[in-house]
Amino acid sequence: MRVGLVGGAGAVGATLLRVLEERAFPVESLRILATRRSAGRIVRFRGAEVRVEETRPESFAGLDLCFLAVPGAQASRELAPLALRAGAAVIDKGSAFRLDPAVPLVVPEINGGLVEPGRPALLASPNCTTIPLTLCLHPLRRAAGLRRVIVSTYQSASGAGRAGIEALWSESAEAVRGRSPEAAAAPDRGDPAAGAPSVFPRRLAFNVIPQCDRFSDDGYTLEEWKLIRETRKILGIPDLPISATAARVPVFVGHSESVFVETQRPLSAEEARAILGTSPGVRLQDDPAAGVFATPLDAAGSDLAHVSRVRRDLGFDHGLHLWVVGDNLRKGAATNAVQIAELWLRR
Repeated sequence: MRVGLVGGAGAVGATLLRVLEERAFPVESLRILATRRSAGRIVRFRGAEVRVEETRPESFAGLDLCFLAVPGAQASRELAPLALRAGAAVIDKGSAFRLDPAVPLVVPEINGGLVEPGRPALLASPNCTTIPLTLCLHPLRRAAGLRRVIVSTYQSASGAGRAGIEALWSESAEAVRGRSPEAAAAPDRGDPAAGAPSVFPRRLAFNVIPQCDRFSDDGYTLEEWKLIRETRKILGIPDLPISATAARVPVFVGHSESVFVETQRPLSAEEARAILGTSPGVRLQDDPAAGVFATPLDAAGSDLAHVSRVRRDLGFDHGLHLWVVGDNLRKGAATNAVQIAELWLRR
């Protein structure tokens, strides 16, 4: 395949190149595209050096497949039609087309059948918190139905891209520069005049920020609405009651989720463990008494949704609680996109 990647200089783009190598995706030629600022950089792929090119309307000529890993929906809306007109299939990792009824929103383990034969094609990959959540909800829904879902996410700095990783690193170094607990615990007043961070709304180092993305008028953030609406679309339950709260935590890679699931039929914790333990894309790590549970460090580098703390709710007979962790750069982004490409190529 003649493959293009827009956004190859970013955190997701770099991970996507690594996943293409690991999964031996059939790349005959590779074109890495980015903004003018990143053009000229050298990226290594399969031992060879590839020079990053500035993205232009003519950049997509001759491509069979193009991955879009760019921040912001507007860029994808502008670039996808150019690639499609050039005859390339497009897999978009951004939010531009996820809720478009005409565009499949794909998690291959759940709804891979939506990837149909034919070219060119436009396919969307879900948000990095939606993928691990739906990987766990899908088998539970098949076993006992879903009545309601409440989820709180604890999202790492890399969810804001390479800039988020660099911001957490520099903030952490600054906070501990005095080598004292008092220095690390110094309050963040959120005062713009005092040099508030540009990537996150407050200092992230040694802190938790109850905001991912912008707030809407209803008090929910755009990140929370992505999780709600994308989950409904992937599961095919447009009226599923879902509530979400998204927080940013001082972790470099890996998003965690605390999930409450109310099923339509009773489902014990033991039954849920058995179901999740044999579900595609899921790894069960659940023996708290022996110290077995998933953390972001456990999930880093993995392409699975790691599930722990499966237990019944004490107030609802049909309620279950789960702790879910996933690598947001891999299965939450790059690996899922490559798996979609593999499905498309086979069909």
